[in-house]
Order: sequence, then structure tokens, then C-alpha cells
Amino acid sequence: MSPRTNDDEAGERPVSTGGDAASTPAAPEADPTGSDTESGDRRVAAVRRVAATGRRWRALQLGSCAALLAVALTGGAIAVGAARDGGPAVAAASTAVDPGVLGSGNLDASITALQVHLRSQPKDFGSWATLGLAYVEQARTKGDPARYPQAEKALKRALDLSPGNDQALAGRAALAAARHDFKNALTYADQALQQNPYSERALSLRIDALVELGRYAEADKAARTADTRKPGVPVFTRYAYVHELRGDVTTARRVLKQALAAATSPGDVAYVAAQLGQLAWNQGDYDSALTYYARALAADENYLPALEGRARAQAASGDRGEAIKGLETVVSRYPLPGPLVELGELYEARGAAGDKARAHDQYALVDAWIALARANGVNADLDTALAAADHGDKASALHAARAEWARRHTVHTADALAWALHVNGRDKEALPYTRQATATGYRSAAFLYHRGMIELATGHTEDGRASLKAALKLNPGFSPLGAARARKALEAAR
Repeated sequence: MSPRTNDDEAGERPVSTGGDAASTPAAPEADPTGSDTESGDRRVAAVRRVAATGRRWRALQLGSCAALLAVALTGGAIAVGAARDGGPAVAAASTAVDPGVLGSGNLDASITALQVHLRSQPKDFGSWATLGLAYVEQARTKGDPARYPQAEKALKRALDLSPGNDQALAGRAALAAARHDFKNALTYADQALQQNPYSERALSLRIDALVELGRYAEADKAARTADTRKPGVPVFTRYAYVHELRGDVTTARRVLKQALAAATSPGDVAYVAAQLGQLAWNQGDYDSALTYYARALAADENYLPALEGRARAQAASGDRGEAIKGLETVVSRYPLPGPLVELGELYEARGAAGDKARAHDQYALVDAWIALARANGVNADLDTALAAADHGDKASALHAARAEWARRHTVHTADALAWALHVNGRDKEALPYTRQATATGYRSAAFLYHRGMIELATGHTEDGRASLKAALKLNPGFSPLGAARARKALEAAR
């Protein structure tokens, strides 16, 4: 199931311009079986130090931010260098590997065990493939894109030892999806399914890729096929998301509840419960959202999406203090774009002494994360577009949104392009894109807010008021800043 940040697929915040591939920080050639647990502890400590630096971040240029964050995230594994601007998400981004991929509650320990095993059994292609998948999952859960080159090396080793093995091909699909290269993710998933039509991972990743390419009818068909071949939690959650994208929240909720009932491992319980929390939050049902996030955290107290989601639901419920406290904890561990942006906007909404500077600090860290992600092969255009539109260089936002739209036509890319056009004063061009973003029936208050503002700007006053009212009715706390702006625009348009 595609992970959704702030009810969309993308990450967020400001961007920089300039630079090219030659100026990116590069990961060194490293043994994919190199020890990670000790550096992991140093990385967490370093991230905490970075998160505590406060106002000095405001004085740093993007290159410095990227370099410092790279050191914090990788324990020095990435060389210091200038930041690259390129042409999301994380996002957003698809979830490349489901929680519990190694069947263990401790991913770091499982990776260490695999590394030890491969030193004595270097021709075990299955373990190389599993290690590659584990690195992808570690990158996702720890916000550390430096793991992607390691994953790539491990998966290549698996395919060198056993060309065409479906586990490694599925791993390649997972890595491509994590880097937001969804075209290749689909190619690798199809290759894996040619070898093993019942590969749960390949079936799931195929759905992800089709969703992220905006091929929703094909994704629905792929979800049905996967449900027939390999029913289970990974397939159920994706099946639910396909329905949610089409506005069928009732079916999505029912399927996710079935998935939660079928979940047995703590990782699966946390994953599915957090998805139910996100679905409830999207519909403005904050009590249910908080209940599901509590269920997720009871299964895994450190599960990042649940920690972030709980804070978001607390903020929407009016408990801003607890929301800020929770997000400060999240970003002190893993400074990812979603929680960094949410925290920055909560600071802005609170408006206490020093909050403006604190918000700018968070946005600077997002810039740094985007630069680091690009340095490790992640396409960050969708993250860039949404981030820059609200908190950065508007021209860069439009450039990035156009680049992402050229690659894939999803509701999320349509919304991002529409909003980037809007903030650049090109509302007539934005109008068809914002309508396309809401055409599938996907229930997103943020999309409706963007549509309403664009409709007002193009003289469609009644339509604009209707869209803004719908956004606030659906999820009145959808954004710390956007909800207030929607109310203000409604009042002004009377």
C-alpha cells in the first residue's frame, strides 16, 4: 500500500537550484555486508544533535545543510559535497517493502545476522537478495537513503550468482519503487512474476507501481489478481488503497479491518492499524484515528508512521502542544520531510516567540534531506514541487512539478502541478489539473483546498466556495496552515 504523508503521497518543503550530477555527494564503494549496528547508534545520536542545533540552521546554505544531514544520517558514510538540484517522495513514494520483511522484530539484528552469514557463505544468492531488501526497508524506516546503494550492490550480487531469481528481481522492483522509479519497478516486478507468478512481494510491488504511474484501472485488476493468487496482509492493504483512490472509502475500511484481523506479527499489526488511522484521519474522524494509532503503537512503540499520524490527529483535535511534542520526538529520530514540514507548520500556527525561526529550521532540514535523497538515486521532484510551492522557490516548484508530470499522471502529480502553477500566478493553466486531481473521487481535503483556491482565483466563485466548504467539512484540521487559509478565503469570498 502506498504510504501517504499528510494524506498525499509526497514529501514536502523548500528546494534549491543549481548543480548537476557531478556535484552530488557520492556514497563510497562499500562492502554490502559491512557492519551497520554500531554506525546506526552513532547515526541516531548525530541526528539528535542536528535536530537540536536550532537557529544556526537558518544561516546555512543548502549545500551545508545537505552535508551535515548526510553525516548525521550515515555516520560519515557519505562524502561531504555540494547539493544537487535535479529534475519526491518520498512519498512519498511507495512503501517498497512491508514491515516484517525478514520475519523479525529487529531489522538491524537481522541485517547483522545476514552479514555474518554471507561472510562465510558468499554464494548464497537468496541471502544476498534478502539483505538487499532489508537495506531498502532500513532506508525507508530510518530515513537513510544511503542504504540504497548498498541495497543495489547486494541485489546485483544475488543476480550475478543466480540470474533471473525472482527474489532478487522483486528486490530490484522494491529498490526502484523506493527511489520513485516506478517504470522500472513495474518492469522488475513483471520479470519476477514471470519466474514466480505467486511471489507475494512482486504481486504487491506491481500494484504499487501501477498506482504510482496513475494507471488505476490496471492497478485494480492487478490487485484482484494478487488477491486471487496470494491473499494476505500486503495484498489486502494495496487492494484497499486502490479503492480509496477511487473514493470507495467504505470498501477500503472494510478490507483494512479484514487485514488487521488477519495480522499476526507486530510489524503487520502496526502497519495495518496505522493505515486505518490514516484513512480515518483523511475523513476527519480523529477519535478513530487516535484509536488506531494507539493500536499500532501498542504493537510497535517506535513505528514512525503511527507516531507521526498520532501527532497529526492530535493537532487536528486541538491538542497542539502534544502534537508538537510528538513531532519533535519523531524528527529527533528520523528527520524525514513529512514530519519536518508538519512540525514547521505547527510552529508557524502557534506563533510563539522564536517559532518562526524554529519553523525555518525544519524547512532547511527538508532541503537537506531532499539533497541527500537525490545523491542516493531518489527522484525527489514531487517532494520538491510541494515543498517549494509553500515554503520555497516557486519557480523551482513549477519546474519540478512539470518534470514529475512528464513521468507519471497520478492524482498527486496533478495536484502538485496545479498548486505549483497557482502559486506562480498561472491559475488558468492550473484549473484543468486541479480538476483532474479530484476526478477519481479520491477524498482529500488538501486537494479540495487547492481546487477551491484555484477556482476562486479564476473567477469561479461559487465553485471555489463549494470546494473550500467540502475540504473543511471532510477534514477541518487537514493542515495547520491550510485550514486557516481556507476559512479566511471563504470569508473573503462572501
